[in-house]
Amino acid sequence: MPCLTKRPCLTCLAVDAAEAGKSDEEEEICPLLPGLPDDLALLCLSLVLPSLLYSVCRSWRRLIYSQSFPPFLSLYAILSKKNTGPTSSFSYRHDDDDDDPIGLYCFDPISASWSQLPSPPPNPPLHSLLINHPSFLSRSLPIQSVATGTHLVLLAGSTVHLSPALPRPLAFNPTSRRWLVGPLLCHPRRWCAAGSAAGAVYIASGVGSSYRPDVARSAERWEPSCCSASSRWESISPLRDGRFSREAINAVAAGRKLCMVNVQGRAVKEGVVYDIEKDVWEDMPQGMLTGWNGPVAAPPPAEQGNMYVVDEVSGEVRVYKWEEDRWQVVAEATEARQGAIVAAVGGGRMCVAVAGGGAVEVVDVTRPGKTWSVEVPKGRRVIALHVLPRMKDEKL
Repeated sequence: MPCLTKRPCLTCLAVDAAEAGKSDEEEEICPLLPGLPDDLALLCLSLVLPSLLYSVCRSWRRLIYSQSFPPFLSLYAILSKKNTGPTSSFSYRHDDDDDDPIGLYCFDPISASWSQLPSPPPNPPLHSLLINHPSFLSRSLPIQSVATGTHLVLLAGSTVHLSPALPRPLAFNPTSRRWLVGPLLCHPRRWCAAGSAAGAVYIASGVGSSYRPDVARSAERWEPSCCSASSRWESISPLRDGRFSREAINAVAAGRKLCMVNVQGRAVKEGVVYDIEKDVWEDMPQGMLTGWNGPVAAPPPAEQGNMYVVDEVSGEVRVYKWEEDRWQVVAEATEARQGAIVAAVGGGRMCVAVAGGGAVEVVDVTRPGKTWSVEVPKGRRVIALHVLPRMKDEKL
């Protein structure tokens, strides 16, 4: 049966408690659309926003979570156990009482609820990841992850001995609710540059247990969708120098290129652009470098969108124009977005971690001025945000 595709929308709706409380006995089994066979009705309903279908009846509510319905986008978050923001007013399922320093969560924008991802494989163990270290009292140690469009991939972190905590990546597929363990990295590392483009994961520079010039210049790629017993990380062209091993960096995909800077925020920085097709590193355009003053993110590859930045000082949101080499304002400055930590983009929305990671502000970049807030589960703080298709319902 053909599948009609549409641009998914990251919306925020409140749960209809009265409707959700109905028992199965109160609803009779009925066709999706009276007078039409279900396969034809599915084609018609797939053109309607899932948020509208969710509010009509329980049969349509179940439909949007089925495997046959085009998956809508959801927000995925890596959260630490320390929360400096407000408490959550959204529903929260699956309490965890393990020793892992992080939690992996998915926010369903249709039901406005957080749920925890299935537990990842025990090796490599997540409890080996370290966020706070006595040698770095003024900052948290980074845990690096990327989204490929089909997988959420955990890539790098530090152990208590300040060694790489993840010798191989852990990748989660939302549509199957399954984890896979990737191949060993050629050079396990931390404080590196990590990004994804065209379904592949890229990792560059960084340090291992100690600094090595060859590791600081090296770069590798891997495709989670092609993971098999024979899959390997492939080396790509090395960087010119090791200046990108100073801190954890997000490499942001735009078109067929990966863009990254060596320092976050408004500090003086250097930037490079990796051309995926040519396998070469190029200097970053001056306009792009000058405006890179906060978290930068781009939509999934299927949307073929532009890069967006949140100015961490003013809170202004800008979009990058390749043809003009400049950043154009799409959302005016606001105090709420000042000090933005991380960001993710998808479905015409930019999700920004604010309030010290205690909440997420959603900015509709297609309709400037429209924003709303999503609070994280109580006792948690945002480390990373990603936009991926909604997680498969374990009951279906």
